[in-house]
Amino acid sequence: MQIAVLTFEGFNELDSFVAAGILNRMKTAGWAAHITSPSARVTSMNGVTVESQKPLEFAEEADAVLIGSGMLTRDIAADETLLSRIRLDPSRQLIGAQCSGTLLLAKLGLVGDLPACTDLTTKPWVIQAGVKVVDRPFIAHGNVATAGGCLASQYLAAWMIARGRSLQAAQAALHYVAPVGEKAVYVERAMAAVSPFLRSDLTASAENA
Repeated sequence: MQIAVLTFEGFNELDSFVAAGILNRMKTAGWAAHITSPSARVTSMNGVTVESQKPLEFAEEADAVLIGSGMLTRDIAADETLLSRIRLDPSRQLIGAQCSGTLLLAKLGLVGDLPACTDLTTKPWVIQAGVKVVDRPFIAHGNVATAGGCLASQYLAAWMIARGRSLQAAQAALHYVAPVGEKAVYVERAMAAVSPFLRSDLTASAENA
């Protein structure tokens, strides 16, 4: 599973790095989450500059795509040239967006009239884009998921692992990063947010985890 974590100028570190860190817990299964950007380097909203691991066009060939948020998302959403470089296919890819990333998902025509999640700041802009916003941390419709709130990145990562591998693998990845002394309750809460949106046939056996 090759995953593009779309990371733009002014990005939110929690969105890109937390999700990528959890997803890369699946390296032994052949997974790799890549910071994917429109330029060779991007600088976060807090001044952290990172080198892109993949160009933006990698999103088209990736098995899964996560769209993070950032302080410049409205500008990106208005940049037709930049948006034209992002080609996604929900019929074969798992696609997730977080906070203002949901605005980009809407601009790409992948939300439609389905309910979606976003953060409180972005909510008016997403509604303006014609999307019905729900007051929830996570929601998924088939292969497309949205999340609201910086720390909801764990939900997107867990959903993607559960869909791409198994429930057990998602639980194990969350258990590893969860705070000591709170691991069981942490995993339980996260999976409670994600599990209602998983198909029943995804309850893979433990030996496939």
